[in-house]
Amino acid sequence: MPITTVDGPRLDGVRCLIMGGGGFLGVNLANALARQGAVVRAFGRMPADRLALDERVHWSGGSFEDPAAVAEAARGQEIVFHLLSSSVPGSPGQKPVSDLETNVLGTLRFLDICNDAAVRRVVFASSGGTVYGPADRHPISETAPTHPISAYGVGKLAIEKYLALYHHLYGLEYLALRVANAYGPLQSALKRQGVVAAMLGHALAGKPLEIWGSGEVVRDFVHIDDVVSAFLWAATYDGPHRVMNVGSGTGLSINQVASDIEATTGTAKVPRIYRAGRVADVPVNILDISLITRETPWRPRRLWLDGLRSTAAWMAAKSHAPLP
Repeated sequence: MPITTVDGPRLDGVRCLIMGGGGFLGVNLANALARQGAVVRAFGRMPADRLALDERVHWSGGSFEDPAAVAEAARGQEIVFHLLSSSVPGSPGQKPVSDLETNVLGTLRFLDICNDAAVRRVVFASSGGTVYGPADRHPISETAPTHPISAYGVGKLAIEKYLALYHHLYGLEYLALRVANAYGPLQSALKRQGVVAAMLGHALAGKPLEIWGSGEVVRDFVHIDDVVSAFLWAATYDGPHRVMNVGSGTGLSINQVASDIEATTGTAKVPRIYRAGRVADVPVNILDISLITRETPWRPRRLWLDGLRSTAAWMAAKSHAPLP
């Protein structure tokens, strides 16, 4: 059940490249861009479900670490959406050196390629859930201190700073979107990222719901439709701000998410397994989205329970599991 309508500007004939076009956000964004009239090229690993990608999207398979392949993909592009990351937030086995070499240095090389290719704008998928670290106030605005406590968050913040440097040195236009916890159709229940998809997958399969810590950590969950819409508006934004939060502006505990999933899937008897908390998890993360709603026409339009039901229906259809 990928999105079939989208809230965003028309982009007729605009040449757009998506780095990480085979991922959860990448496929949803590629399809939306195609529907908005853009000429879309998606680069990266092949999506798990190739049929999920709109036939109008031009696919370029390749590795971010292959400069020739990346340069070929970037040639002639006007707007680049940089979604690639080799690491995930909250990973228990953090590897800062690997994250730096692959994601940060890889992005620097990529920005040089963008300059050489005369790319006009880069829209970067940053992380609203990790760049701030433990916050004193909620919701968290873009001007709040940034004290990330994971290699993933440090890397995202470093890339934001380098984008600012390239804007200063070379005039490269950019916008970094600090995205909250995205969920929705096309998110894999088997990947290391995405608590909603992981829990839905377990619930539909009758497996215990795994929860890190006490389940009382609070997160901001935003539907993929709304995330995609924010990226579309970012493609045409010409205001003064370079960093914007993208979320729902409200928080839910993981225990509440589990309860809502049980109610949605009719699996209230599925047990919960509570595992030791992770050092990279902050207690509360709720984003202040007032800046993006002032600066663009964007608004979060998918309510939590409605979005959860649509996601559960998509996942149930994919796994042939009945819903109540």
